[in-house]
Amino acid sequence: MPFAQVNGQNIYYEDTGGRGPAIVFSHGLLMDHAMFEPQIQALQGRYRCISWDERGHGQTADPEHCESFTYYDSADDLAALLKHLGVDKAVLVGMSQGGYLSLRCALIHPEVVGALVLIDTQAMLEDPELLPHHEALLKAWMEHGLSDDMASTVEHIILGQGWEGAPAWRAKWKQASPVNLGQSFVALALRDDISPRLAEIKVPALVIHGDKDAAISVERARAMFKALPDARWMDVAGAGHAANLTHPEPVNAAIQQFLDQLH
Repeated sequence: MPFAQVNGQNIYYEDTGGRGPAIVFSHGLLMDHAMFEPQIQALQGRYRCISWDERGHGQTADPEHCESFTYYDSADDLAALLKHLGVDKAVLVGMSQGGYLSLRCALIHPEVVGALVLIDTQAMLEDPELLPHHEALLKAWMEHGLSDDMASTVEHIILGQGWEGAPAWRAKWKQASPVNLGQSFVALALRDDISPRLAEIKVPALVIHGDKDAAISVERARAMFKALPDARWMDVAGAGHAANLTHPEPVNAAIQQFLDQLH
């Protein structure tokens, strides 16, 4: 299986290869590279599609150990992975947490970023009204394991209600180790507000947001969109926090149209 020893990490990744322009997909909290399968299936004929498991997630995660990290560390991981793969510049597609690290990569490694696709994400701090509820849920999860009721809550937050693919993700969540959950949540909760720096990001950006997102409000995403100098906006009607998974057709069409304009 493909692993890259970069930036002090053992990063799991998948790479379709090919000579087309490179796209790197960065997943959200509690997810992994597989959440972008609908996009990779749609785009791999024309683009080199790279997906990876971030620190504390998927096959990159060590179930026994996870050092504290920030999304700037994750941005460094992404830039190092691109260098490892011989990619000079890529379009960064990031969902939620993947958007947090992609925005930071655009700030600290602008030379590797050709454009941004930001799905169900934001530039601000976590919503202070939601953070205590998330913290209580995580504490119970780490101490007692993921109960069915808790799994239903997580499913609602990330995937919305009644999506047919949810059981596979619930099974993955039940396997998550407490140490990785803890450090990943700390990175989320203690991140900085990069809203004042968005004007520094000059590359084209596409902001996609589910209009039923229970984790990040449309208003927060629109604030990010308005602050980016060269951004486009797309609502996904009926979609929650993982619009690319639950509503792949409109998301894929929007990404394809955006990429066509770039290339």
